[in-house]
Amino acid sequence: MTPEIADTGLWALLIAPLTEFGFMRRALVGCLALSLSCAPVGVFLLLRRMSLTGDAMAHAILPGAAIGYLLAGLSLPAMTLGGIVAGLLVAIGSGLVARSTVLREDASLAAFYLMSLALGVLIISTRGSSVDLLHVLFGTVLALGDGALGLLVGIAIATMAALALMYRPLVLECLDPQFLRCVSPASPVAHYGFLVLLVINLVAGFHALGTLMAVGIMVLPAATARLWVRSVPALMALAAALALAAGVAGLLISYHADWPTSPTIVLALGAAYLVSLVVGRYGAWRGGQHGRRRHLRA
Repeated sequence: MTPEIADTGLWALLIAPLTEFGFMRRALVGCLALSLSCAPVGVFLLLRRMSLTGDAMAHAILPGAAIGYLLAGLSLPAMTLGGIVAGLLVAIGSGLVARSTVLREDASLAAFYLMSLALGVLIISTRGSSVDLLHVLFGTVLALGDGALGLLVGIAIATMAALALMYRPLVLECLDPQFLRCVSPASPVAHYGFLVLLVINLVAGFHALGTLMAVGIMVLPAATARLWVRSVPALMALAAALALAAGVAGLLISYHADWPTSPTIVLALGAAYLVSLVVGRYGAWRGGQHGRRRHLRA
């Protein structure tokens, strides 16, 4: 095989699908925006030991999006606003229940999340079609319009700016929240600001990957990066890079194999996580050789 033919084959396999088709270019930009916003937020979810909380919140936004769909159809502003309101209500409500009853916050959050998921599926199933339900549950990353793409880019810019402004309080709250409450009035700002960032990024992921897959691009890159690096800035950078690489790989695999895109992207992230579990610097094999050093560096 001549180099020209080989180059042509690689171009057709790896580059051409992302450059020749408008829907693939839009999906690539959407994956880039999600990688720059969701993956760093996922790092702080991991450091707070709230990874499953992120999954619950991703499902909790469904009834708000469903009500927005019920009132305005597949309207981007209505579903976005509904998802944000529903996510914030569940986050605040679970915290209030935990403070006023004997239930812990994880139990109240699980209860709210299950009710929200059931209510959202019920609303869409009774007032829409199976196609609409699949759109909400699994997303349409290959059908991102100008409005959805602008929303993803806007949320990515706002998230990066907010993380830059709140970086020190967020890290301190992850490592020693009691100390932060004692020495700084920024503790409530960091706590509730992070919840707002979590909800809006889950809503962004919902538009691209659906409610069932949105949290995957948050948690999996962060967990994978934690098996390779220890400092928080390196975690955020590596998590974003992994999310983007898996997004590109998922788009290409789904294009060539004719697979659904959202699950393919999440499975690409899952494959990177499984490999890192074995060969990562702090994974099962090499981690045992280095000893179990779990401490992070800010």
